[in-house]
Amino acid sequence: MASFSGLLQRPLSTVAVVTAAAVWTDLPDRVANQRQPDLGSKSDAPALTGLSFLTPGAKLCSNRGCHVENLKLSRTFCAPVASLPVIQTVYQYARIAELKEPEKPIPSISSTSSDVMYKWHLPDPRAYQVSGDNCSSIKSRAVVVLLGWLGSKQRHLKKYAEWYTSKGYHVITFTFPMSDVVSYRVGGKAERDLELLASHLANWVEEEGGSLVFHTFSNTGWLAYGGILEKLRKKDPSSIDKIKGCIVDSAPVDAPDPQVWALGFSAAFLKKNSVSSRGSLPVPKEKRTDVMVVSESGSRLDLKPGFHEAALLGVLEKFFDVILNIPSINRRLSDILDVLSSNQPKCPQLYIYSSADRVIPAKSVESFIEKQRNAGHSVRSCDFVSSPHVDHYRNHPALYTTQLTQFLEDCLLQDSN
Repeated sequence: MASFSGLLQRPLSTVAVVTAAAVWTDLPDRVANQRQPDLGSKSDAPALTGLSFLTPGAKLCSNRGCHVENLKLSRTFCAPVASLPVIQTVYQYARIAELKEPEKPIPSISSTSSDVMYKWHLPDPRAYQVSGDNCSSIKSRAVVVLLGWLGSKQRHLKKYAEWYTSKGYHVITFTFPMSDVVSYRVGGKAERDLELLASHLANWVEEEGGSLVFHTFSNTGWLAYGGILEKLRKKDPSSIDKIKGCIVDSAPVDAPDPQVWALGFSAAFLKKNSVSSRGSLPVPKEKRTDVMVVSESGSRLDLKPGFHEAALLGVLEKFFDVILNIPSINRRLSDILDVLSSNQPKCPQLYIYSSADRVIPAKSVESFIEKQRNAGHSVRSCDFVSSPHVDHYRNHPALYTTQLTQFLEDCLLQDSN
């Protein structure tokens, strides 16, 4: 144990451990993507003319650029980021009226071909066959932005995207590679990625007259939302008024807490092997009137982390105790937290959380909810009691989607009447 204690006291060793774990977490996806053949070539150009959401003059490029995946053709086509910003192309040409064959699989458009950061999912036109004309028009001009949790991949957000697109909404799924979060620098790659996304969203709102709904996961997604709000205000303050709702899943903690960050990274590194992914024994509550509470029946053992996880948590806590107190990072986090606490859009908010969440304490979520209500915001919330961190949809799919449906109807459909 003496040698291990010495390791914890050496900051460079701690940084090395965290960075290596982050790279290892991203490695399987990188290797899998490198095995995919590059099918984009000049010979593919004629096939692109059948895609209604692309311009006739769209160019192809190497596999370092954006790609458009046509699921029917089973081909991948590439386009340079500079000459064909993928989100910009989609919002200009993805007209619902042009989707003439509902039976075709709906294509999705990604920001890169190797390490996908964000992807645009087109709405399923079949959703409009069961909606009224006004409802269909509103949905077709709404974009739901899913901001993933720490360590999440595009495949993890797919089930959420599919639910939204099945209801007729455009969807953007956005994730940060773990290595980008660990290597974060003020004004660095992570912030530039957020700025690019914010720019595309502002352009969508300006040219389509559409609306935005954000759905964030864990503190990583929630902080990304704060960064996007900040950048939207700088680029086009009027776009903030187009944000019609915000759904916060498993967040927030509105202060830089090393223990919370350590728990989050530990869960991201260990995934299902982490105790954090299994939830904890809910604390019995009195009858609540300010929040919907799922049935508290049943019980489970309050599991404790094993030796290796406890050791990792110790390393991570020491690491973030240093990192979060670096003046430039602390100021940057404080600026974003200030936006989220005191300068949110005047739109309804829905908080989905659990008393069993080991990463984000329920009391932190409830305290923030109370502050938002006191500030005059329209807030609703649902405590799922027993489901683990960012696992509420899998454990309670019917209730989860019911909450989303009711919230979206209140935010978008009733607001238009």
